[in-house]
Formats: sequence, C-alpha cells, structure tokens
Amino acid sequence: MAQVIFYEKPGCVGNARQRAVLTASGHALDLRDILRAGWTAETLRPFFGDRPVREWVNASAPRVKSGEIRPEALTEAEAMDLMLADPLLIRRPLMQVGEVRMAGFDQAAVADWIGLAPTRAPVTDACPRRPEAPPCAPPDA
Repeated sequence: MAQVIFYEKPGCVGNARQRAVLTASGHALDLRDILRAGWTAETLRPFFGDRPVREWVNASAPRVKSGEIRPEALTEAEAMDLMLADPLLIRRPLMQVGEVRMAGFDQAAVADWIGLAPTRAPVTDACPRRPEAPPCAPPDA
C-alpha cells in the first residue's frame, strides 16, 4: 500500500472521514497541518494540476460561504495569493504519494490512484457538517 503525505486541518470532521478510508484501505499516513505548512506558490501549485482555479479553493471556507470570495471569478495568481495568505481557503485534503499530488478527495480518483476499500456511503471533500452549524475556524481561533 501507499505512504500518503496527508495535509489536513486538525479537527476537521471531513478530513477524519477521509483518513479513516485511507487507513482502512491499508495506506500509511504522514499527517501534516495544512494551516501551518509554510506554503509557497512553488510548493502549493503542483497539487492542483490542470484543474480549473475555482476547484483550488475550499468551498466550505467561511470567506467563500459568506460571498466575500468568489472562486469562479479568481485568476490563478489571485487564488494563489489568497490561499497563501489564508490557508483555510486551500481545498483539502492535499495528498502526496511520491511525486504525485492531489487536492481534494474524489473517492473514485483516489481509488484509481492508490486504491481504496469500498465504503457504504461516498466519502468526498464536501464538509459533512450540518448547514446550520457554525463555520469551521482555525484551531487557535
């Protein structure tokens, strides 16, 4: 099985579900805090590959949910600057196996990439919290 570098937001319920699927599938995880990783454009950009810029941004981030930031209107440079300044905006998890990197958790894509055990319900990168729940905040907020 794979050794996965897994960048997550500590305490994130969705990331916990994703970790559980990966470990149940036999993968070893090297957990890292996405908020404290010290990103640069050069280290962050490879996780997004050829995905559209709107898919780089965490749709559940408070600034996106409030309408302050509209990912579909951002240029690559604008999105990168925003994510570097506010890592809550980075779509998560970020995963790396060897030199291959991926942003977000598309269960089918992860299964094709490194293999996953079947699950009863789909596991995604969408926030599983109830809509009326307060937005997730940084651990120290």
